[in-house]
Amino acid sequence: MTPSGDAAHLSGAAAIAGLGFSAIGKVYGRGASGFAVDAARAAIADAGLGPEDVDGLIVSYGITPAYAQLPPALGMRDLRLNVNLNAAGATAAAAIQYAAMAVAGGLADCIVYVHADAPLHDPATRAGAAYGAAAARRSGGFTTVAGATGLPGANPHYALAARRHMLRYGTTAEQLGAVAVAQRAWAAGNPLARYRDPLTLEDHGAARLVADPFRLYDCCMVTNGAIAFVVTSAARAALLARPPVYIWGWGQGHPVYPMGRGSELGLRTGAAIAGPAAFKMAGITAGDVDQAQLYDCYTYTVIVTLEDYGFCEKGEGGPFAASGALARGGSLPTNTGGGQLSAYYLWGATPLSEAVIQARGDGGERQAPANDVILVSGNGGILDYHGTLIVSPHPRAA
Repeated sequence: MTPSGDAAHLSGAAAIAGLGFSAIGKVYGRGASGFAVDAARAAIADAGLGPEDVDGLIVSYGITPAYAQLPPALGMRDLRLNVNLNAAGATAAAAIQYAAMAVAGGLADCIVYVHADAPLHDPATRAGAAYGAAAARRSGGFTTVAGATGLPGANPHYALAARRHMLRYGTTAEQLGAVAVAQRAWAAGNPLARYRDPLTLEDHGAARLVADPFRLYDCCMVTNGAIAFVVTSAARAALLARPPVYIWGWGQGHPVYPMGRGSELGLRTGAAIAGPAAFKMAGITAGDVDQAQLYDCYTYTVIVTLEDYGFCEKGEGGPFAASGALARGGSLPTNTGGGQLSAYYLWGATPLSEAVIQARGDGGERQAPANDVILVSGNGGILDYHGTLIVSPHPRAA
């Protein structure tokens, strides 16, 4: 389906003016709300603002709620916008889109978006158990059948999608491993990354099986913490404390594939819908993108997303990754902070935060050489949701 809306007049009208982190990683004894307050305060301060300057708040969280007490804890009053949002891993991309539209439409002048989660309760908690227990608490009736038949949680469902891609296009386990290895090398330059030790293809192939074809290093981690962003008009952002990150384009795509015959699950994602819309709004093509910050809940999602954005032909994502294109010195530096596979997992806030860092030139030893046009993706559910952003350190007129 061809995108029908034309949002080109909104391209570059808003910008990300602040970025803030709470403590991130295996941080125990705190709830998601506490992390959210810390990250939001840091983002507001990063922009050179105070809570009195904020009149909009968008909050999302993983499996632990983080919203009820945020405005009073942050010293916010008389908000013109206060929203809780959930589009799974596509939430961050969607939230920035809505914030930009709200600013352009006069609904609010300065909006904080914060994502927080605290699934890990103690050092003994395994990542899968944390999310699996939460899913079990929400399950009932027919939804319990998946667990009883050996399909609990996201791992086996994404594994089915990956296996279908492998059978259709010849994608190999070594090509999946190339994604993990490249991102681990990027993570070595990220002081916030949990895993910074070198990873080889041999290490990848020798790791324990999680859900065939996924091995340990094909799967993202689980993280406690929060990340926040300040969104305001481009004109106002240019006057604030940090370099603005202009929002050039956006799009969403939600395929809602049935689990049945004829479905394209595993072969085509919402990036095939969201990508063209974002490129059209930004006035660019895939060839203009300098780097990609992609939602990498699994190595496979990187490969299929690259294809659906048009960075390579359908079915060529595996060879593209294996060519070194995603790594340092490659043609498309991807997930330059290590992504969710090696750095930290806070849904779509992970790739978005790295995009802001790269656009500002704050990447340090992991800074990619070109940052004029950066693509950000978010993926959620079992490939049910997708969001895309195009951001740049340059005003749209340039």
